[in-house]
Amino acid sequence: MPRTIVVAGTHSGCGKTTAALALMATIRHRGLTVQPFKAGPDFIDPGYHELVTGRTGQNLDGWMMGEAGVREVFARHSAGADVAVVEGVMGLFDGADGAGEDGSTAQLAKWLGAPVLLVVDARSMARSAAAVVAGFAGFDPGLRLAGVLFNRVGSARHRELLEQAMASALPGVPVLGLLGRDEALALPSRHLGLVTAQDHGLGPEAVARLADWMLAGCNVGRVLALAAELEPAAPPEAAGDAGEAARPAPSSPLSAPPCSAPAPRVRIGVARDAAFCFYYAENLRLLEAAGAQLVFFSPLADAGLPPGLRGLYLGGGYPELHAARLAAGAPMRRAVRALAAAGAPVYAECGGFMYLMRALTDASGTEHPMCGVFPLRAAMAARRSALGYREVVTREAGILGPAWTMLRGHEFHYSHIADGPAQGASDEDADALRLLYRVRTRDGWTDQAEGFAVGNALGTYIHAHFASNPDVAPALVAACRAWEGAP
Repeated sequence: MPRTIVVAGTHSGCGKTTAALALMATIRHRGLTVQPFKAGPDFIDPGYHELVTGRTGQNLDGWMMGEAGVREVFARHSAGADVAVVEGVMGLFDGADGAGEDGSTAQLAKWLGAPVLLVVDARSMARSAAAVVAGFAGFDPGLRLAGVLFNRVGSARHRELLEQAMASALPGVPVLGLLGRDEALALPSRHLGLVTAQDHGLGPEAVARLADWMLAGCNVGRVLALAAELEPAAPPEAAGDAGEAARPAPSSPLSAPPCSAPAPRVRIGVARDAAFCFYYAENLRLLEAAGAQLVFFSPLADAGLPPGLRGLYLGGGYPELHAARLAAGAPMRRAVRALAAAGAPVYAECGGFMYLMRALTDASGTEHPMCGVFPLRAAMAARRSALGYREVVTREAGILGPAWTMLRGHEFHYSHIADGPAQGASDEDADALRLLYRVRTRDGWTDQAEGFAVGNALGTYIHAHFASNPDVAPALVAACRAWEGAP
């Protein structure tokens, strides 16, 4: 197993993403292979990780995947790497709720037995920064704090004050870096977080600048020396909890049952471009492990669907930023609608769900026609519509499996469903719309309308992680395999 370090922050916006990228770049420039991971449900940071390291960034989320799933995904993807860098989510101890550590960076670090490099925004602080570190260092005795990395240090005098404060108050916590203030290194943001790596890019010069910034302010050799050399750990024993919805161990989907002759792979179209770019890498891998041949296509650029598809997977992203181009692609929209109308399994999340509606109203108030699979309209709002972890249970059998199938995922979007069935939708269309999901948030089971189904098309605002249920990816592939119709 590789040496591993967890780069965590005191809070969102402290600079941990920039610091993690710079550390990855510096380690890679030493000729070492770096495997990046991202704590939590974020889709965007792993894209930057891949640009810097050349290896696909993988999500690790304790709440969605469980401990066995986290350990398995970490072991699988860190194999062959010299160093694994895990970028945290929000603050070190922030997770699914305020009462426990579930879903937090701290939970992951303890499960992996990995030390934590704490990034602290030292702007406008000197001795008080040591008090912040002291609080984090003493909050959880089970956590291994390797050291602290002060960010946005303004001057040589500021550096000196921070070192004095730490030496006098916390001599046992090493200061591993004092990174100078350089706002030019900041990555641009928009309404769902950072601008995606696909849109912003991070060229060789920018990566080299990140590495130089890290080298100038951090003892990278010492960080590597403190990074743990992990030993493979056995998956934890399953623990039942009568108060929780049944959740199968997420480690079991990772090897398919033996069979005498492998069935032909099932061609499933996956929308992937600037408008549809939010996918958990593990979801795609699990579909392939279940027998799918993933065929990527671009609703923005392609005139039609690839041939021979037996199903579609449309992930989230930014259709609202590309609504005019999506609307102009009438042949693609007709092809998607025809495939869904013929009964092919279609699974769409968030942005993909919006694309399957009748229309999408962008932030300027302009309405654009979409595919029309669902008799609904989406509209952008100035304020966030939803944010948080979600657990769903299906009310009836569908393309994800039998009734009572459970999934865990995350919801974050600024759009909303406007006024129910779209204007122009027939009564027959409206009657065909079913609600497949029952949803639980941290406040309990809700009446939230979710899991919109028409025929074998399923649309949802929730980004599900298939590792939360080992049966979902095989069920979706099986549904695609069973469909024999043609548009």
